[in-house]
Amino acid sequence: MSDKLIFTVPTEYNGVNALSFLRSFCGLSSRMITRLKREKDGILMDGKILRTIDTVSTGKTVEISLPDEKIGIEPVEGELDILYEDDYILIVNKPYSMPVHPVKQHQSDTLANLVAFYAQSKGKEFTFRAINRLDKDTSGIVFIAKDRYTANAVKFALNKTYIAVCSGIINENGTVNAPIALKKDSKMVREVTSDGAPSVTHYKVLVKGEDCTLVSLVLETGRTHQIRCHMAYLGHPLEGDDLYGGRLDKIQRQALHCGKLDFVHPITKQPITVTAPIPDDMKNISREINAALENNIVL
Repeated sequence: MSDKLIFTVPTEYNGVNALSFLRSFCGLSSRMITRLKREKDGILMDGKILRTIDTVSTGKTVEISLPDEKIGIEPVEGELDILYEDDYILIVNKPYSMPVHPVKQHQSDTLANLVAFYAQSKGKEFTFRAINRLDKDTSGIVFIAKDRYTANAVKFALNKTYIAVCSGIINENGTVNAPIALKKDSKMVREVTSDGAPSVTHYKVLVKGEDCTLVSLVLETGRTHQIRCHMAYLGHPLEGDDLYGGRLDKIQRQALHCGKLDFVHPITKQPITVTAPIPDDMKNISREINAALENNIVL
């Protein structure tokens, strides 16, 4: 056994069945509970074995021992921009042009490789679990869970705000509610089509440039290329995104950045906000945008 999760039973759970407490308050899945029951000292309350048929009491300490896991990715030394870290979570600012996971064409130049080296150097290796996945050329915040429990607990609980520079002038805030599907005869490009999956994107105008607009975006759904597809559908493709009709004269990659992340910590239950600065190549697309960001325009 390795890492431990520690929970204190709150007043509202006094006398509650342990199984219900483990599921609703601790956020453990049925599969994880079953596995822990087979482990020696897998679930304890004040140092004694806690059975799922027992009840929990206010103020008691419930200790969950997570099984050891191997990292399984080649460690490669490199610069890692860490925005937040504790025993359960690692949040980093990924640069553009870097894949998150190893693939056939990228075996040793990914974020996963750098994280593997970092974890190894600290003597605390863990399986790489990126909860939000960014395209290779999208920069910004990536949330990495250090164990299976944390990954399951935050899987659908991360509130992300993206920043993009779109071609043309957008005058008002708005919402795109348009279904998305893979374009026929393409293995990559998405399009808005009536038989696609429901997709909703909210956007807010931050700064207007001479011929482009800086916007923030929040997704209700997480479709592949959702922002890129939806903004192109509006007639305002991302600058640098030639796959969806964007211009390449000012930036050579899609001008998209995950700039803010809000979540409730799965262990401490405290709200946390993490931000990542907008990279220079996006700021330099427009004189007006650059000036506004220098004057601390925030999300």
